[in-house]
Amino acid sequence: MSNAITVTVPHDLGVETAKARVSEQLARMQREYVDKVAHSEVTWAGDVGTVRVTALGQTATAQITVLKDLLRIDVQLPWVLAAISGKLQQVISRNAGDALRIGHAPQNDSSAGRKTP
Repeated sequence: MSNAITVTVPHDLGVETAKARVSEQLARMQREYVDKVAHSEVTWAGDVGTVRVTALGQTATAQITVLKDLLRIDVQLPWVLAAISGKLQQVISRNAGDALRIGHAPQNDSSAGRKTP
């Protein structure tokens, strides 16, 4: 059972717009999950973001590489979470896709059923 996940999401936004949307999504997630995690941090070095999340005594890290037409997310999970890596990969992929969708608008629970053009 691997403790590494790689998710790629194609886009046609260019680096700056994609990076801005990913940054916005990460900030939103930090606000929404502040009561569920012990610590979270996001740092950027150019077009590569490093995310570190600690919850329930476990730390997961991710490297997000923003390219002109692709978002690549490499996640390292603690061995305890490796058993649910498939589910986590789906969640990561969905959140990245939501952030990069054309006509992007952060969704809240009341708009979850609406489709974005």
